[in-house]
Amino acid sequence: MTTPGSAPGAARAATVFRALLASPGTTCICEAHNALSAKIVEEAGFPGIWASGLTISAQAGLRDHNEASWTQVLDHLEFMADAVTVPILVDGDTGHGNYNNFSRLVRKLEQRGIAAVCIEDKCFPKTNSFIRGTQQPLAPIDEFTGKLKAGKDAQQDADFTIIARVEAFIAGWGLDEALRRAEAYHAAGADGILIHSARSTPDEVLAFKAAWGNRCPVVIVPTKYYATPTAVFEEAGFSVVIWANQILRAGIRAMRDAAERIHADGSLMGVEDAIAPISEVFRLQGEHEMEAQAGRYLPRSVAATQAIVLAASRGSELGELTDHRPKAMVPVAGVPLLQRIVDAYRRAGVQRLAVVRGYAAAAVDLTGLVYADNANWEKSGEVASLARGLAACDDEGDLLVSYGDVLFKRFIVEQLLDTQADWSIAVDTHWHESVNRGRDADYVHCSRPHTRANVQLAAELREVASSMDEPRIHGEWMGFLRVSHARRRDFAAAVDRLMQQDPRSGMPDLLNALVGAGESIRVVYGTGNWLDIDSLADLVVAGSF
Repeated sequence: MTTPGSAPGAARAATVFRALLASPGTTCICEAHNALSAKIVEEAGFPGIWASGLTISAQAGLRDHNEASWTQVLDHLEFMADAVTVPILVDGDTGHGNYNNFSRLVRKLEQRGIAAVCIEDKCFPKTNSFIRGTQQPLAPIDEFTGKLKAGKDAQQDADFTIIARVEAFIAGWGLDEALRRAEAYHAAGADGILIHSARSTPDEVLAFKAAWGNRCPVVIVPTKYYATPTAVFEEAGFSVVIWANQILRAGIRAMRDAAERIHADGSLMGVEDAIAPISEVFRLQGEHEMEAQAGRYLPRSVAATQAIVLAASRGSELGELTDHRPKAMVPVAGVPLLQRIVDAYRRAGVQRLAVVRGYAAAAVDLTGLVYADNANWEKSGEVASLARGLAACDDEGDLLVSYGDVLFKRFIVEQLLDTQADWSIAVDTHWHESVNRGRDADYVHCSRPHTRANVQLAAELREVASSMDEPRIHGEWMGFLRVSHARRRDFAAAVDRLMQQDPRSGMPDLLNALVGAGESIRVVYGTGNWLDIDSLADLVVAGSF
């Protein structure tokens, strides 16, 4: 055997796992069954991964009876090893055959950067230990020890770990047989013993550990005796505890709930905000790495969308809640309003955000944002704040502008980003609710109203006003404006012109000025799914938005 380092990727993982196995404390590792779940387990903080034979088979729709061939399992393991940096311990079942099959398996695992493998002393093809366990035959000791020796002789990295799984308790053969087998496997070169039990209490594994002592590391899988506190395992001196199938089982319930809800509703609205956004899938896939590579290897392309959030006002209508912080930082169900706005943008794929502060600027301190300050916020208007925000941003990519007191569902932003127009705004057709609530609103008159008959026809803005005859009202502006990359500089110039005319101008004034200058502003109609915080009553409603 060569020394560690002969195969850089494999050696590193194997060395890390061997140190983990030999460490004085008890280490918990968790199941994963493909590359995506492996990344999730690693990000959760686990120092190692259990590549479960049961769950790898299940995610392929196969039974845990060696129905998945060892080469099919290897394909999954290769993706998993590529996806994570923590070591992987593979559930090798019975070694997928005799001593020759296991020798080849060990070599192939090392080639794919796998750190360790565990094989069990049952007959091939195996049956899951929790299915008629006492009826399952165990392999003869001398046959299994020969398999272990063949595996140890085949490994190229001295730190690659082979763990022998003792199934004597599963088969109902008792403690003495478990100890006899463990001793033989240890003498044959096994680096650790996994002692398995199907009881709901840890009595069997604790009795084994007490009798076994510290002759070599002992691993357990408390799937059945899950109610036992981990402190019990630590006190007994177990080296590794494996949470062996919970990630797959959690996924089954989540997928079933989502599928049943979508089917029952005939819509995605009931699940969309309860499931991971598509941007999280892209993140787990490493899309950011491709973006970084594209910057080096591809011609320069249009930059990603930016958003400017106007959050300079105090929000005095909220009373003492804004004595020392602006409305944007008032908690909504324990989370600052601005953080909820930022999260909604990021779920929609908008990562570059600038926030314009004013009142109590120091209280607006969320991380990961660009800040611009409007020190004259009391005597100026929204356009003045927008000018500060534009100065803090580059002029690359599309631009979104919105208010710092408006909660929204992310699809409002997604719909704006999907438009091909240079200018577009989001308009709520449920404008009657604003009238009924007696609150201020920015009403719009458009080139055509929203109806089922013309839903596919483009509408353009004609006017925005806080007061308008009801026959002319086609909706309420939600406070969202999108400007295309191509018109960013024209937009900045329009803001400057309006600032020169009246620094107290608001965003509706800017929209009307653009329309007056002959610009075509596309209207994207919607129905609800946003909430502007104008009062304490709104704040209460926001808690369940």
